[in-house]
Amino acid sequence: MDRNTGAGPARIELRGITKRFASLVANDGVSFSVQPGEIHALLGENGAGKSTLVKSIYGLLQPDSGEMLWNGRPVRPTNPQEARRLGIGMVFQHFSLFEALTVAENIALGLENPPERRVLAKKIREVSEAYGLPLDPHREVHSLSVGERQRVEIVRCLLQDPKLLIMDEPTSVLTPQEVDRLFETLRRLAAEGCSILYISHKLHEIKALCGAATIMRGGKVVGTCDPAVETARSMAQMMIGAELRTLSRRGERGAAEAKLTVEGLSVPADGPFGTALREISFTVGAGEIFGIAGIAGNGQTELSQALAGEHRSRPSTAIRISGQPVGHLNAERRRGLGLCSVPEERNGHAAVAEMSLAANTLLSARNRMKLAPGGLIRAGLARDYAAKVIHDFGVKARGTEALAGSLSGGNLQKYVVGREMLQTPEVFIVSQPTWGVDAGAATAIHQALMTLAQNGTAVVVISQDLDELLQITDRLAVINLGRLSEARPTAGISVAEIGLLMGGLHGAEPAAAEDEKGHAVHVA
Repeated sequence: MDRNTGAGPARIELRGITKRFASLVANDGVSFSVQPGEIHALLGENGAGKSTLVKSIYGLLQPDSGEMLWNGRPVRPTNPQEARRLGIGMVFQHFSLFEALTVAENIALGLENPPERRVLAKKIREVSEAYGLPLDPHREVHSLSVGERQRVEIVRCLLQDPKLLIMDEPTSVLTPQEVDRLFETLRRLAAEGCSILYISHKLHEIKALCGAATIMRGGKVVGTCDPAVETARSMAQMMIGAELRTLSRRGERGAAEAKLTVEGLSVPADGPFGTALREISFTVGAGEIFGIAGIAGNGQTELSQALAGEHRSRPSTAIRISGQPVGHLNAERRRGLGLCSVPEERNGHAAVAEMSLAANTLLSARNRMKLAPGGLIRAGLARDYAAKVIHDFGVKARGTEALAGSLSGGNLQKYVVGREMLQTPEVFIVSQPTWGVDAGAATAIHQALMTLAQNGTAVVVISQDLDELLQITDRLAVINLGRLSEARPTAGISVAEIGLLMGGLHGAEPAAAEDEKGHAVHVA
């Protein structure tokens, strides 16, 4: 990579980029530039037009008007292959991976002229280890955690020696340690002359990483700023064009009736690369928010699926809802007892991209919300419920018949969370509740979770966002290699203690340790 000398044209300059979808103007005369070696943030709330813009840069979409200059020369990539030949790489928020293929096979599909398999595997190991993103090229993607899948996307880009790297919410599924390593990678790439266009709703990361920011709202550029001299709150308010809501905190809670009891839950690993759950026990009372932290791939997905009923467990008493054993029941029957859930992967798991928002309500709400009485689908009722979710959770969508796949990642997340919350569950399990949503929407989801708890729901939040867990939970535990630490009151635990419990690199052998009270904890 050529080093940036500080002279010459911008790496990329956009002039008046406009893109319409029927009556919707997704990008309206967007203009800004990114210099060689610059880490430049693109900020905006969900639906502001960021994803449409970067898809135009990457050749996935064609703007209706405007001009793009690459190192001072007009260009118009008509597909991603042309963009990659220019030196443009992109790491998508939603992964474009084939689950049945290995890491190396997936990466080969994204390369113009991939080397033979053994050579490629060696390159993957070298690049992934050099940049602190370890990967086994021979593992099948279906066996990877969400965080590990993101590494595949990043390494695939790095193998192409990009001159401009577009990153769309790259840290949504990474732990603080992984984020630090990624930032080291990005700073090194920038020092080598690579420009980085960085999209994120984590504004404290923008402050730490980026040298400039362009702010979009409603498809237009509404301002620029130097993140170093702004606060996270001031940037959020520029994004939404209004004052940011402040969370309404709850007071101290006393003992409450146990709504969810997990006792000695053990589940074997699903395949050679899965994580077995080992003797997991915790209780969540009515009105309580219980948080589970952990590094990606330590059993969060397996625990979420076991609680939701996607995998059954023995004995049936290992999971109880209001005292009733449910370990032997499937997801539908658990929903009948008041349990609703949101998995970590919204595309394909929580929602079907090719189905309308109205049809997506039927996936989980058809019985609790009586959308299909007697087994007969009432399309009107499904549309009404979808409309309520859209209204109550501020989802930006072109009506209830819009396909789920047409929504931005953050808006689809709001829709999925809202679809479950509005069923007034007795027990609510949610994984990564604010993955990829903007600051305003994250605050709204957090407030909705707290309101749900105030109304008596037992809430379990599984998240890799420590700030989120520290902000909204009453008690907190950490999952490591399929084991759960002792739960602690959130008010009395520090980030350093959580980091100790989370334990370093994924896959390290566990060791016994004691906390300051002498209780055994499971750390790596």
